[in-house]
Amino acid sequence: MGVENDVGLQSPDLVTLCGILKVCELELVLLGKQGPKAHVDSIASEQAIYFSGEVNFAFRGRFTLPQGWCLLGYLHRTSQESWCHGTSLDAGMAFTVFPEGMSEFMLNSGSSVTGVLVPQQRLVNKYLELNPHQADVPTRAISLFMLSDDDRARALRTRLEAVRECVLQGPGEGSVSDIDLDALLETHLIAALSARAEDRPPCSRGRRTHYLAMQRAEEFMRRNLRRDIYITELCNAAGVSERALRYAFDDLLGVSPNRYLSMLRLCTACKNLTLSDASRRSVKSVALSCGLWDLSRFADHYRRVFGERPRDTLMRAPPFEVA
Repeated sequence: MGVENDVGLQSPDLVTLCGILKVCELELVLLGKQGPKAHVDSIASEQAIYFSGEVNFAFRGRFTLPQGWCLLGYLHRTSQESWCHGTSLDAGMAFTVFPEGMSEFMLNSGSSVTGVLVPQQRLVNKYLELNPHQADVPTRAISLFMLSDDDRARALRTRLEAVRECVLQGPGEGSVSDIDLDALLETHLIAALSARAEDRPPCSRGRRTHYLAMQRAEEFMRRNLRRDIYITELCNAAGVSERALRYAFDDLLGVSPNRYLSMLRLCTACKNLTLSDASRRSVKSVALSCGLWDLSRFADHYRRVFGERPRDTLMRAPPFEVA
């Protein structure tokens, strides 16, 4: 994962971070001026994939679960600046994600999360054991909820803390075979279904409007990354004024639209450089494919964020799992 820094975190490359879920790719866009520092890991067993991590960088993320998989987890630490689909997150929240479209979120620096990827049918079967007269799992009702201080919430928190310790301690300090997955699924469902209305975070109309405007502008950026993109085009794509678009990006990401576009280009270039064959692609071709026309400025910005030259990234062999 890289060389540890003075606070015990490490400097993983973006491809390693993006592969943490294993069954699907996690897309990351850094929001700060420094490269990622994190302590993350995942372990795959015959029954599930367990992952946990803590980060000291803010990032915008998104992923799509493949059919047949679902994700449940817990936010040990984060701030209300973090969000999922525009809804504010907070420390102590648990979540359930089903394979229904793109999951989009932002986590602030200092966030810590633990999750478990399981076959969806296994979660459904456990739900039907608990509620034999119900036809379908109430996906919306269990998607995001705060763990209160009752026995059911404490039981789930204890189990997920144990998963976190098992994953982050590494080989020799415990085994995922010691985790009772059926008991974990049952505890998660019981806590989710017993959550009160006040335990489920609301999303205000204004925040939802900001999220949709930001989402439309970002999709336009991704579709047109190779060419120059102007703020008027982003406003037209989002269907809002320039002032409203700036408010939306500042509210949700803490950066301007132009700053986010710059980081989207940079992170895309970093990922492409990491995965490219140096004998077939050059730094210049990767940069131009991301709309980075000023190669000198690109190299300087890249070095400040990722701590190395673009060519250094390109010359390294792709990570073993990706290769």
